[in-house]
Amino acid sequence: MAFHIVLVEPEIPANTGNIARTCAATGTILHLVRPLGFLTDDRTLKRAGLDYWHSVDVRYYDSFRELREALDGRRFYFATTKAHKLYTEFDYKDEDVFVFGKETKGLPREIVDENRETCIRMPMTDAVRSLNLSNSAAIVLFEGLRQNAFLGLK
Repeated sequence: MAFHIVLVEPEIPANTGNIARTCAATGTILHLVRPLGFLTDDRTLKRAGLDYWHSVDVRYYDSFRELREALDGRRFYFATTKAHKLYTEFDYKDEDVFVFGKETKGLPREIVDENRETCIRMPMTDAVRSLNLSNSAAIVLFEGLRQNAFLGLK
């Protein structure tokens, strides 16, 4: 079983590092859509304490369209505060793709507009604009894993 997490133009290396660690722990494939707000060379990763990066299946893309073509045939879910449906309202299955936008702006408007039926959100008060990116990714991923009896995990 393998879910996919997509980060569209992530800006903060610590968030991507936290998500990469979650991916390594769960066998989830991490997809990064450029431009990235940080370097992913060995020196930068080691400085950030990301010594498990080698344990993650990380794939890079120059555009969201390139990623969409590479993952053709899979079901996509788009995390956004603009969604009407909660992340718990869907039944997730093996190979589903969870897409998250950059920390400062979220997903591009055109991606959200083109995928309204599969946009998901986490419930929260009006006290904050959004949850932290790495927390959001973990919440959604673990709901997918829970729905599938944590297959492949011990």
